[in-house]
Amino acid sequence: MPIFSPAPLFLASSSPRRAQLLTDLGFEFTVWDAPLCAVDETPMFNEHPLQLVARLAQAKAMCALGSPDLPADAVVLAGDTVVVHAGHILGKPRDRDDAQAMLEQLNGNTHRVSTAIAVANTARCRVVSVTTNVTLVLLTAQQIRAYVATGEPLDKAGAYALQGKAAQFVQHIDGSWGAVVGLPQCETTHLLAEFSILPTWLKP
Repeated sequence: MPIFSPAPLFLASSSPRRAQLLTDLGFEFTVWDAPLCAVDETPMFNEHPLQLVARLAQAKAMCALGSPDLPADAVVLAGDTVVVHAGHILGKPRDRDDAQAMLEQLNGNTHRVSTAIAVANTARCRVVSVTTNVTLVLLTAQQIRAYVATGEPLDKAGAYALQGKAAQFVQHIDGSWGAVVGLPQCETTHLLAEFSILPTWLKP
């Protein structure tokens, strides 16, 4: 019987949330967080949020793939997430004041979270995007200030972490929980399978 030997998988992301979700799914991978591979995340003029996350996820994957330190048969996974409310794209807040302003916009409202995952090797790149609707409860001004003071919102798109303290603020989710956190599990698994990368528990 032939030995199943998939290409090595590299996660081009510094997000501990993506790494944990990928681990929970059963994948073996190496985190590839090259500081020289930073991608400008500024939206282009009139760029649709789905186009933005797809472009950024692909750019991050291809940038990492171009590193001479990766093996020739490497497969790279990268992702990007944005929050959209009332036509405005909300990325990561610049500071605490910006985080508070974002939460005030989202407070008591339904917004969209769009995440794109890109998987690439030297032959091809595949991208899938997932959008989830999230409804927050109506928070008091004191709750918003106290949450911002924890520091949790400062490196999160939309200034909140569904997998953290902000879980108590989320009234309803319509779509993929994983996509809100940064890695849609179902779509990611199917995308990796196209590159013959399977969870460890599913390998022959």
